[in-house]
Amino acid sequence: MIREAIGVGNDEVQALEDACKQLGVETYEVEFETLQRAEKGVLGIFGKKQAKVRAFIKTGPAETAAQFVKDVLSAMDINSVEVKLTEEEQGATIELEGEEVGSIIGRRGETLDALQYLTGLVANHVDNSYYKITINTGNYREKREKTLEILGRKLAFKAVKTGMKTSLEPMNPYERRVIHTAVQKVNGATSWSEGENLQRHVVIGPDGNVKPRNDRYRGKGNNNRGGRGRYNSKPKYVPEKNDRAPINEGEGMGLYGRIDK
Repeated sequence: MIREAIGVGNDEVQALEDACKQLGVETYEVEFETLQRAEKGVLGIFGKKQAKVRAFIKTGPAETAAQFVKDVLSAMDINSVEVKLTEEEQGATIELEGEEVGSIIGRRGETLDALQYLTGLVANHVDNSYYKITINTGNYREKREKTLEILGRKLAFKAVKTGMKTSLEPMNPYERRVIHTAVQKVNGATSWSEGENLQRHVVIGPDGNVKPRNDRYRGKGNNNRGGRGRYNSKPKYVPEKNDRAPINEGEGMGLYGRIDK
């Protein structure tokens, strides 16, 4: 993608500086061409022409994404947040730092997710190829992921104990994948996704394919002689049958999976 601006000035140097100011870069960062040279008019006054210079800079998806974020923050009248860009293989991370990051995160990260999604769309249109963009602030993503992991395991153990299933609130594919991965680590529990589009959510329940271990409930004095052991009772639940295997949504993708052009 090419960003360009046309600057004007009393000479070519001033015109170039004017164009760079519009682009928000230094003069050594751009390529330029002279569209019109400055001309003195008659008696140095009449017919005078100012110089015009076209300055342009070729930007990749990472730089385009960072500039888009800056433009959005400016439009939101958020000027105290610093945008830091770190390029990675097939992607980039944009870190936001400042006092106003709370308003960018939004309720449960919804505003941050939306900004990341839109920024990903912009970055993917540069070369018409998949380019992963992650926007983070104050390690929010890591903290949110840890919270979801704890929630997933807690509800998985609850499903094993009670035989009941629980529906979570709608989440994006990345967060659903975190929940699925956490549930998979609990024997006897399973998870699946239900709903469409923005209402798609995770359901956690007992795994009907895993049989309860009855031997744990046998008393030491039983020995099939008619005696009743202390824990000689049936399991608290019989898992409901379902053929929904835990799924791993968005494997290897960003927050919303692959973003096509």
